[in-house]
Amino acid sequence: MAKQKAMRTFDITQITTRDATEDTPSVIIGYAAVFNSPTIIGDWFTEIIDPGAFSRSLSESGDIRALFNHNWDNVLGRTKSGTLKLEEDERGLKFEIELPNTTIARDLAESMSRGDINQCSFGFWVTEETWDYSAEPYVRTVNEVELFEISVVSIPAYDGTEASLVRSKEEDNSLEQRMSIIKTINNTLEGKLNE
Repeated sequence: MAKQKAMRTFDITQITTRDATEDTPSVIIGYAAVFNSPTIIGDWFTEIIDPGAFSRSLSESGDIRALFNHNWDNVLGRTKSGTLKLEEDERGLKFEIELPNTTIARDLAESMSRGDINQCSFGFWVTEETWDYSAEPYVRTVNEVELFEISVVSIPAYDGTEASLVRSKEEDNSLEQRMSIIKTINNTLEGKLNE
C-alpha cells in the first residue's frame, strides 16, 4: 500500500510554557496527538489514532522537526539537535520544544502566553491502518505512522475541532471515490439481503 501523507490539528492539551531567562530558553510542553480520541474527518469517516502508532517512527531515531504553521522556514526544534523531545505515553504523543532565540520563536511564545495560539498539528505518512466499514461513518484506525514533523499552528484546517485532516485535492478525490464505491457495494448487498 502506498504511503498517504497527512496532517492533523489538535488543541494542545496540558500545555506548559516556561519563559526564557538569561540562562534558559523558552520551552513549550504539550501533546501533539491524543490516542483513542475519535475524530470526524471531513464528514467522510471517523479516525482514531492507536496507542503505539508513533513508536516505530520514534525508535528509528528519524530527524523530526518542530515547526510553526507547517513552514519549513520556521524551525522551532529538531530531534537530531536535542531541541525537540518526543515520546509516547498512555495519553498520546508528548513533546517538548526548547525554543530558539529567534524573532519567530519569541513572537510565538508571546502569542501562546496570551492564549492566542494553543493548537498543534503533526505531519505523517500512514504506514499501517485498519478500516471498519460496518460503522457509519466508517472508522479508520491509524495503527502506525512515519512522523516527519509536528507544528504549533495559529489556524487549524477545521476551526472548532480537536483534530482535522489536510489533504491535497487529488487525495480528497481518491478518498471520495473509494467511499462512494464502498457505499454502493454496501447498498447492493443490503438490497439483496432484503429480497
